[in-house]
Amino acid sequence: MDRASLAAGPARVEAAGWGWRHAGRRRAALQGIDLRIHPGERVLLLGPSGSGKSTLLHALAGVLGGDDEGEHHGRLLLDGRAPAEARGRAGLVLQDPDSQVILARVGDDVAFGCENLGVPRAEIWERVRGAIDAVGLGLPLDHPTSRLSGGQKQRMALAGAIAMRPGLLLLDEPTANLDPAGVAEVREAVGRVLDRTGATLVVVEHRVDVWIDLVDRVVVLGADGRLLADGPPDSVLDERRESLAAAGVWVPGMPLEVPEATAAAAAQAGAALSTEALAIARARGAVLHEDLELVVPEASSTVLTGPNGAGKSTLALTLGGLLAPRAGRVVAAPALARGIGDAPVRWRSRELLTRIGTVFQEPEHQFVAGTVRDEVAVAPRALGLPEEEVDARVDEVLQRLRLDHLAAANPFTLSGGEARRLTVGAVLATRPSAVILDEPTFGQDRLGWVELVRLLHELVRDGTTLLSVTHDAAFIASLGAHRIALDVRAPLDAAATRGGRA
Repeated sequence: MDRASLAAGPARVEAAGWGWRHAGRRRAALQGIDLRIHPGERVLLLGPSGSGKSTLLHALAGVLGGDDEGEHHGRLLLDGRAPAEARGRAGLVLQDPDSQVILARVGDDVAFGCENLGVPRAEIWERVRGAIDAVGLGLPLDHPTSRLSGGQKQRMALAGAIAMRPGLLLLDEPTANLDPAGVAEVREAVGRVLDRTGATLVVVEHRVDVWIDLVDRVVVLGADGRLLADGPPDSVLDERRESLAAAGVWVPGMPLEVPEATAAAAAQAGAALSTEALAIARARGAVLHEDLELVVPEASSTVLTGPNGAGKSTLALTLGGLLAPRAGRVVAAPALARGIGDAPVRWRSRELLTRIGTVFQEPEHQFVAGTVRDEVAVAPRALGLPEEEVDARVDEVLQRLRLDHLAAANPFTLSGGEARRLTVGAVLATRPSAVILDEPTFGQDRLGWVELVRLLHELVRDGTTLLSVTHDAAFIASLGAHRIALDVRAPLDAAATRGGRA
């Protein structure tokens, strides 16, 4: 079959008794999957963290790996062929916008996939312009990719996928790390693309309400990697709402049983961290904000909000002592510094472990061990704790965050939600006085979200200072006792810097 015929029309998917087990795992990620997706169908794929959603998408894209990565059984076909043999037939867009940026200019980045497929040069640029127009990116081909917002990067990744003219569009939590404006941008861009191309769609997303009006079918995977439900959205989500919510699916309209944020305690608390004329910037990058006068109240929960590109992660890393201020300073209160100086950036790694624990936005950037259990044990062992205490702390964290059944697994084989919980657990195992979390709830199913939010409330009640970078409205409602709002162009709103709500 030639390249032209592979690129024609919407794709058909067929799975018969199909399953996959990652190398080194006892339990299969997916098993006994019987599924037919007809050409042009739009499917929302749901399920709890670790149910195999991303694994199925990677399999359909033909990038799951060979025999050394794991083993499969049954049959999975894309237009009657093994997905790995149907090169260019499926286009995959991942959840992290930054991980998909390859080249320095927008046009070159969008063209990358077409070049790999051997599309003639003259045709490539016709496709690139059409794809950029289809997703509404509205930027010149030579625009620097380094100057894109998160929503723009995700639309560029989508343009790169559709420029290859796939018959099957696969989206793996494409709005997980985006602000509300970016979510709307990507959702609208996908709708335009599907209307123009008629491509088959499979989208994995915990934000059911974002996609429910775009899809005509909902498929749900259970925690055991088997099909749990399949049918029209209304019948699946309405008729089985209680059982799906109990399984960890985010069913719209189901209340969350977590405490609501109250600002009184934060208003009365002293400062655990504060800033004086602070200017923040990435290493060798331009200054993002300057003259910041901020307060992070002690033994309270603070949320840091703002659009993609505002510098939230940069500010969090600076407050956590992991990035040097460009000007001004970050000041730690005496109770947090505990006699080692009030500038966190000057603290040694060992001193940071028990004072300020930081969870990065990208979980894999923190993994250093070969198993989940060893990952949680790394920092407690670095503190020189007795092995029995290390074991006790590790057991507590793994059980509380529902990771105990994955203790022997390689961290890099975890789902996005599981990986996020692991990084949180690895920090909590050192019991630091302050915890900084960058997008702590992305990729979490309903059960994991509730458990994590409850755990964070308990930490604050026990005296931990918490700072969370987030776009999650439900998280903000529960843990936004104090709020700091960053804007892309302007410094912090004065009311927010003094403890007001923004």
